[in-house]
Amino acid sequence: MATAPRPRTTTRDPEELAHRLTAWLDTRLPGAKAVDIRIPASNGMSSETLLFDIEHPEPPLRACALRLAADPAAYTVFPVYDLPRQFRTMRLVADRTDLPVPEVRWLEEDPGPLGAPFFVMERVEGRVPPDVMPYTYEGNWLHAATDAERERLEAASVGLIARLHDQVPLPAAEFLALPGEGDALSRHVASQRAYYDWVVDGLARSPLIESAFDRLTELWPADPGETVLNWGDARIGNVVYDGFDPVAVLDWEMAAPAPREVDLGWTVYLHRFFQDLTAAFGQAGLPEFLRRDRVEARYAELTGHTPRDMDFYTLYAALRHAIVMLRIAYRQVHFGESAVPADPDTLILHHGSLRAMVQGSYWG
Repeated sequence: MATAPRPRTTTRDPEELAHRLTAWLDTRLPGAKAVDIRIPASNGMSSETLLFDIEHPEPPLRACALRLAADPAAYTVFPVYDLPRQFRTMRLVADRTDLPVPEVRWLEEDPGPLGAPFFVMERVEGRVPPDVMPYTYEGNWLHAATDAERERLEAASVGLIARLHDQVPLPAAEFLALPGEGDALSRHVASQRAYYDWVVDGLARSPLIESAFDRLTELWPADPGETVLNWGDARIGNVVYDGFDPVAVLDWEMAAPAPREVDLGWTVYLHRFFQDLTAAFGQAGLPEFLRRDRVEARYAELTGHTPRDMDFYTLYAALRHAIVMLRIAYRQVHFGESAVPADPDTLILHHGSLRAMVQGSYWG
């Protein structure tokens, strides 16, 4: 973001990765060669992505993307990287829905070839709304689009979530059930508490995050409603678009059974996170895009389910995002890129909006 140097996303040597990938590919497709191997500049801080092409007379895929579990030596953002789970999830969604999920071709569970498990999937060409600088800032294709074009993209993107929730039979996603007792929402929140405890183990705790957990208890839905398969990271930054139409839905590592509103709250809040950041830097942003009332209305029209308890679910999304932000901040401290301030809550970039949500004043 504009507020700090971009933290490093890998400690791996690209040239070494390329050499090892070529050797591995020959075991799966004899005579094939991996060419034009590159690590994208937009690589995230979770699983890593490697792009390459296959040179072979009859390859099953030609343009490929490889998802590699995070380097354990790189102060990982999450405690566990279950690549087989992601691979299986993508196949499930591809088989049971009409969502455009890239074809997943090979899964390698042995960490030997590249130092961690990975899978290879089809690389779909198109464009993705940028995170850095956010698509709400001036100077990118989505910000430059017309209102009608953004509305088309918004409608199609909410449609992805609606179709996922309606089309995947829950028993088929049982392997994604989170551990613990109680209903799916209780398990989901409990997993976030466990993640927070892991993030702050031996480090300064966040009074703000802990107050947000307390506020969730106060706002807990009387009836969480139907459990469906949630994408988990439901946001337009995880979609490849051809023009303004989705052609690939990516990043399934947080998929899990949960109420429908878990995905909707994440979609609404992650846009607001970028919008608030943009406004704080003096730009207008895209205040009419992915507005909470519009997302809720579109989803209700598509599914017949009117979203409820959205104050709870948007707070939950902001809380989940805060835990990730805190871990990333402590990761920067670990690599000497920053120092821990007197108030650890200020490590959370959206601490002001999260506090407003806890106080009940954010949505007006």
